[in-house]
Amino acid sequence: MCDRLYELIDPDLIPENPYLLLTPGPLSTTKGVRSAMLKDWCTWDEDYNNVVQAIRTELVSIGSKTNDYTAVLMQGSGTFSVESALQTLMPDDGHTLLVLANGAYGERMASIAEYASIPVIKQTALEMKTFCLESLEQTLQEHPSITTVAVVHCETTTGVINPIEAIGKIVKKYDKLFIVDAMSSFGGIPIDMDALDIDVLISSANKCIQGVPGFGFMLFKKKVIRQCKGNARSLSLDAYDQWEVMEKGHGKWRFTSPTHVVHAFSEALIELTLEGGVEKRNARYRANQLLLVEGMEALGFECVVERSLQSPIITSFYSPKESHYNFEIFYANLKEKGFVIYPGKVSNIDSFRIGTIGDVYPEDIVRLLDAVKEAIFW
Repeated sequence: MCDRLYELIDPDLIPENPYLLLTPGPLSTTKGVRSAMLKDWCTWDEDYNNVVQAIRTELVSIGSKTNDYTAVLMQGSGTFSVESALQTLMPDDGHTLLVLANGAYGERMASIAEYASIPVIKQTALEMKTFCLESLEQTLQEHPSITTVAVVHCETTTGVINPIEAIGKIVKKYDKLFIVDAMSSFGGIPIDMDALDIDVLISSANKCIQGVPGFGFMLFKKKVIRQCKGNARSLSLDAYDQWEVMEKGHGKWRFTSPTHVVHAFSEALIELTLEGGVEKRNARYRANQLLLVEGMEALGFECVVERSLQSPIITSFYSPKESHYNFEIFYANLKEKGFVIYPGKVSNIDSFRIGTIGDVYPEDIVRLLDAVKEAIFW
């Protein structure tokens, strides 16, 4: 576990958040995480680099029990890390990427590939559904040029959880590389990278580990990243070069790193351990989401995604059909009562989304449900 190299500020001196962020990230953080950002740090300092190295080690231990993986941190939002991983993994020699897309973030991976002139095939599914595994196998049979398959684990467009275990078995049956965008699941849903034989997993600081925005990370198989030198189409997003510098420099970043965000993330990792690890955090998220759904359904709301496909991360609800309903007014009423939710993102469906991750507990969901009851019946 990462060690604190600083004393936390007196919690009473840290202001309360004006509202809970019930979103898939950025999300509500603890006072401890926020207090970790109240000191300045030098990017060249050995103490700071030791924090980076401890983070890299801890991230690998969350996903793997072996020494087969290595962590690469990358400045920017989670999308920067997705683009970095795809550019770095795919050689510029005709290798084809298969993207499984059932929402905006799968579509974004396909767009990233197109921008980088990476040959890409896209297999789609309805946004509130998951993929046909028989079609996946048929696609791999029909297109031998495919070398890599990428999928989003938790597609927060709707809240669908995609079956990476079943998908991974087919991917490995055909000896392809397997990329998992675990942006909104890593740290909040147990993922056994060893058992799933994942080649690259991608996530971000401001998701289930409950840090703040500023960097993402990639967990590469060591044997895979060693073969990626020279693949990247971007200097800044070259994950191989970033990894090599971090390895040789013992935690050094190539370019200016988000030092405050890194320390906040280090504190977030400590708090994840203190909570009991990923399993305990997952149990809290699931309790939040179950309470939310039961309460919203009791108020007459209907979920967009069927329960068997629903993640504990974020839930989509159909908008009320009453003529007086207006999302902007509903949103403003909830914000005034201390809760910020998300607009819907499902194509051709009028909906909204409520996240259940971050520094959020069942008692917060109870307060939210009371606020919804008041806000919707103005």
